[in-house]
Amino acid sequence: MRNPRNERVSSDIDGNSPERTCILSGEKAVRGEFIRLAISPDGLVLPDVHARAPGRGAWIGVSRADLEIAVSKNKLKGALARAYKGAAITIPDDLADRIEAALCRALTDRLGLELKSGRLLMGSDRIAQNAREGRVEWLAHAADAREDGSRKLDQAWRVGSEAEGTGLRGVTLPLDRDTLSVALGRDNVVHLALNDRGAADRVETLLKRLLHFQGQVISREASNGDDGQSDLHRPSMDDTDGAAQADSVTTN
Repeated sequence: MRNPRNERVSSDIDGNSPERTCILSGEKAVRGEFIRLAISPDGLVLPDVHARAPGRGAWIGVSRADLEIAVSKNKLKGALARAYKGAAITIPDDLADRIEAALCRALTDRLGLELKSGRLLMGSDRIAQNAREGRVEWLAHAADAREDGSRKLDQAWRVGSEAEGTGLRGVTLPLDRDTLSVALGRDNVVHLALNDRGAADRVETLLKRLLHFQGQVISREASNGDDGQSDLHRPSMDDTDGAAQADSVTTN
């Protein structure tokens, strides 16, 4: 990525404000909820989902559908021209595809890291046992998981979390078993669980950003169904508002 002429090199990570602003909607949020766009050496606008490229960044927080409308009506081009102060840029026709692929890769890479660290559990029997023993903080199912298998694990999780009678259940990932299996280097990955709260927060942040870009709504029932939380991991007595937010939004 390159830095437009006469602009200070900055990763946008060390700024004074933790918030960024979407160049399309004007909405503000923490960095982890938005997607950073940066310019390649040849002027191509590309997603920088980890916000690591040097130079001024432009941030978007809209869904894929809204982004595609903005591209077709040249609203994104105009917003980027202002953000990059007239620097020569090219918006690839497949920008939305590149963003979604990058978000999916960020999520599966994080799952892979949690697997290597021993925090990611796989296999129905292993997950069920840990869930009943109260050692599961986050539960997820592949997009093509069988309903009965997911339902049994959800129930085991509620039992171990002392949340029977609530809507607590695992989240359905926007990834099928084949994608998960390839990403994690295992056969037939259908169900996943995390046994660490910090790991759950890290994965959840990336998952929420992907689901938001895809235009999916996270059901409150994925938490305990009663307290209005939107977190996708097990609720606890020491939960605080705003836990687990990372990267998010503006043009700087």
